[in-house]
Amino acid sequence: MPMEFIQNNILTIAIAVISGVMLVWPSFRHGGKAINPTEATLLINREDAQVIDVRDAREYSAGHLPGARNIPLADLAARAGELEALKDKPLILVCASGVRSGQACAQLQKLGFTRVNNLDGGVHAWEKAGLPIKRGARKK
Repeated sequence: MPMEFIQNNILTIAIAVISGVMLVWPSFRHGGKAINPTEATLLINREDAQVIDVRDAREYSAGHLPGARNIPLADLAARAGELEALKDKPLILVCASGVRSGQACAQLQKLGFTRVNNLDGGVHAWEKAGLPIKRGARKK
């Protein structure tokens, strides 16, 4: 009887399984806690969270969050020592869309950083929320 049910409803079952995977996928995609622009603003204002932009220098210069420090993802492991004093402080990692910053969060967590946050949607979500963007040279 159960096999017959599965055979008769294979399409419905497949859709249910795919939907379930799609709901759970974002939690596996990122390292760190995914936060939206409003939550990021609260962390910056209330807990002096440091913003780390992991895009390359060209992308950073084109537009970044005010006060963001630029450490490209490719250089993060080598430059993690620069962030050592921030190990137990809130960090907000940012990229264009949230994918690279998710990878950066995972790297920093492996290095013992305890309060890493990933700006879900990245700079695009920040801009879409109408929040300020600074343009120009990178802050090292």
